[in-house]
Amino acid sequence: MTESHTTMPETAQVMSASDIDRALTRIAHEVVEAHRGVDRLVLMGIPRRGAPLARRLGERLARIDPAFDVEASLGALDITLYRDDLSTSAPRTPEPTLVPGSGVDDATVVLVDDVLYSGRTIRAALDALSALGRPRAVRLAVLVDRGHRELPIRADHVGKNLPTSREERVGVALADVDGVAAADEGVFIHRGAAV
Repeated sequence: MTESHTTMPETAQVMSASDIDRALTRIAHEVVEAHRGVDRLVLMGIPRRGAPLARRLGERLARIDPAFDVEASLGALDITLYRDDLSTSAPRTPEPTLVPGSGVDDATVVLVDDVLYSGRTIRAALDALSALGRPRAVRLAVLVDRGHRELPIRADHVGKNLPTSREERVGVALADVDGVAAADEGVFIHRGAAV
């Protein structure tokens, strides 16, 4: 009889709800400093989790500089039809793209997403954004940068740099999207599979 070795999946929390809160507050301060204020600043969240993160970031920007109008400066950018894996991945239902009333022309647009990995999502977001107008500049804010880039893309503002292996998955759980209690939000690394 041969012995079978099974590796049980393991999940480790690497950011708590309060860690996410602190990271977004720090990113908000970095954005204001890098942009030298909030004039013509637009946040575009990439659904699913980038959109609520963009709203939270916008709320923090408004607390730092009351001139930032969250409702007038917040949008969502669906990238579904710009992805380069449409023919090889499961079908996705596009979500609405919401453009702020002021538009994106001549604005500094901060793309907001939860996890930066290969860079392909951000490449798709840049393509989708160019279909909406011509921003003065585009910046990228992510909650987690896990490395393993396949394209020459980097984030300007990062909540946490998280070295990972390609076999690990990084998951973000948010009350707005995942239905978890606000206190149970977090960033998780999922490791291991049956061998």
